Amino acid sequence: MPSRICAFATVFLLFLLARGTVIVPGATWTDTSGNVIQAHGGGLLKVGSTFYWFGEDKSHNSGLFKAVSCYSSNDLVSWSRQNDALTPVSGTMISTSNIVERPKGMYILSDTSEYVMWFHADTSNYGAAQVGVATAQSPCGPYAFKSSFKPLGADSRDMGLYQDAVQTAYLLYASDNNQNFKISKLDSNYYNVVSQTSVLSGSTLEAPGVVKRNGIYYLFASHTSGWDPNPNKFFTASSLAGPWSSQADIAPQAVRTYFSQNAYDLSINDFAVYMGDRWRPSLLGSSRYIWFPLSWSSGNPQIVAADVWSLNLNSGTYSVATGTTYEAEQGTIGGSATILSDGSFSGGKAVGYLGNGGTVTINNVQGIGTSQWISLYYANGDSTWRNTTISVNGGSSILVDQPNTGGGHVILSVPVKLPLRSGSNTITVSFNQNSMIHILNSVHLPH
Repeated sequence: MPSRICAFATVFLLFLLARGTVIVPGATWTDTSGNVIQAHGGGLLKVGSTFYWFGEDKSHNSGLFKAVSCYSSNDLVSWSRQNDALTPVSGTMISTSNIVERPKGMYILSDTSEYVMWFHADTSNYGAAQVGVATAQSPCGPYAFKSSFKPLGADSRDMGLYQDAVQTAYLLYASDNNQNFKISKLDSNYYNVVSQTSVLSGSTLEAPGVVKRNGIYYLFASHTSGWDPNPNKFFTASSLAGPWSSQADIAPQAVRTYFSQNAYDLSINDFAVYMGDRWRPSLLGSSRYIWFPLSWSSGNPQIVAADVWSLNLNSGTYSVATGTTYEAEQGTIGGSATILSDGSFSGGKAVGYLGNGGTVTINNVQGIGTSQWISLYYANGDSTWRNTTISVNGGSSILVDQPNTGGGHVILSVPVKLPLRSGSNTITVSFNQNSMIHILNSVHLPH
């Protein structure tokens, strides 16, 4: 299949029969004020029953520092933006000409009741390779910049934090020009690094997180490939000091962690939540969040690739939307559209050569009279993002952006919310599409 063909392998229509709290990986997430959430490369801090989400504000579409945002939520879905947790300070390593990435916060249970934030602090060319520390008296601060430095005299770029049950904290970081990955213990105030705990030499890891489960530590991390995704890995050990196991995958290698990179991993009862970023370097403020359940049902942590899922914090459970699939080759094909055969598509067939007049219309799509989520399953063998168009019941076309999938035979999904009327609907893919790049496989309706 030519790399310039963008393949739609499935349209997965996911609606909820009753309105509920759902997580839609890859959608445009908005806060309670209707603004796009800006919390990239983030981390969570739980205080009481409230979660605080810190992240990079990339609304200016730049890698340079604008602010560390702070959002609050009681359910991990409905987020309210608070004051910025950290803002630029001229003449320091957190000025507007510097880089501040991967902010993570912790709370010290002591007489000071202090909140401490760590982050990657760097120059615009990533030459400084330092960690930064800031402190506050409340979860969202604002935080006061305290210092930046190389931990134990060595590089630190992508980083994370782990705090154990007895409040001992550890820095997780890519070091030595990203060649070695290190875990080091912090002092009791969380202001500095006091000793090195373990080193994974030659591992080239970044974007780390740690979860402890049944006495075993699980280290999650990606490899280093710039803004491009790669297959994120996990390692295990009975102690943070190691020895650490060899790497293993948390998702099929070909999907490159569903075009995402790990940011934070939250343990909840018998599962965890993988919280990743779908980076879009040409438009950083439009990078999306990819949150999936991490299940140990197979014995090892594996991503549950759910298009729409819900989380019940009270019971510590999650559920994934399901439904019925309708193959695209059973739809109405128009123009130059052609049925193609390929083992990467469900049923081995799909509709290709969509665009430039080629369309496929899926008929009798049953709606409930409100906007409902659809996930478009596609392949995009290009090295850049592409897009397609969708029309519902002959209405105006809706543009849907799609990242590259890493090959013309690799299938990913992107969500879009469509206005479906109650009863029967038609969905036309590549409506008024000017380029011939799409293949469509099926429509899936939940029940």
